[in-house]
Amino acid sequence: MRKISERTVFVVGSKSGGKTSILLRCLDRDEATKPTLALEYTFGRRARGHNTPKDIAHLWELGGGASLSDLVQIPIAPLSFRSLSLILVLDLSQPNRLWRTMETLLQAAHTQLGKVCSQTRSTGKAQAGVKAHAGSKHPTGSIQPAARVLPKDYPDRELLSPFPVPLLIIGSKYDLFMEIESEKRKVVSKTLRFIAHYHAASLLFTSIKSETQMSKTKSFFNDLAFGLERGKSVSLETSKPLVIPSGSDSFVQIGPPPTSDMDIATLHAKNPLDLWKKVYETVFPPESISEDKELKDPAKDPQYREPQVDAMRAQKDQELDQYKRNAAKSWKELNLET
Repeated sequence: MRKISERTVFVVGSKSGGKTSILLRCLDRDEATKPTLALEYTFGRRARGHNTPKDIAHLWELGGGASLSDLVQIPIAPLSFRSLSLILVLDLSQPNRLWRTMETLLQAAHTQLGKVCSQTRSTGKAQAGVKAHAGSKHPTGSIQPAARVLPKDYPDRELLSPFPVPLLIIGSKYDLFMEIESEKRKVVSKTLRFIAHYHAASLLFTSIKSETQMSKTKSFFNDLAFGLERGKSVSLETSKPLVIPSGSDSFVQIGPPPTSDMDIATLHAKNPLDLWKKVYETVFPPESISEDKELKDPAKDPQYREPQVDAMRAQKDQELDQYKRNAAKSWKELNLET
């Protein structure tokens, strides 16, 4: 009997960028979406054929945009990282927030993956030492993190910095993105093409309002979650939704950063990635926002309502308010007597 496959998909991205909606559509679940306040888990199952066991996908979704990036340590763990893939959902209708969100989340995930790899190496060496001491014929560590090696014919292979695990970048809300000025859309499209290719990632633009675009999105998702073969369609035209599987683009096709009104030499970039960032943020200055302040109090969210707990919480809040009033009154009287 074929062994059941288990994979982990970690979905991160822009706050209110449509992550939950995309995930539910990919799982064929007709449910009302709720805001993801922190980190939520669900799972999906797929059968590869008749009378065969269903493969399992463990699905994690991080809410709050970049503000809760510390929580990446939960899904990215030693037990899951070998079968892990990352989906980064970026809200195309908010281009001024896009780079910060992308940079923060990718860096947090990359750092955590490095820690997990180090832990795994340490565990492997420790186990290897025990085996060697016991007379094992294999003194070297048997547990090693699988490095992501690109095929020899991968475009620009020597110039890339592949993300440690398979990465899919989804540009969401494509319908709203089309309302942005044409030249600015080209900047966003070319920049995300560079980012995706540089990290050996796949890239696609989508909207939950388009069945055609969501069908392509579901195909990419099923590839990561269940190992199902995805469609072979590729679209590099900026006037259409981008659909670019990893390895289908190149720096020659992408071209240089769109710098029609600026001199690249004046930007003092440290490397190509930094150059694209400086050009992008010249066109789309990053907004000064605090996503931490935007996060709601989970205790007041209706989707987590618990009548008995809420009643006790309300009683304690009233007692606290009464205590504060009594304390303030006592101090006021004490000051008057003094």
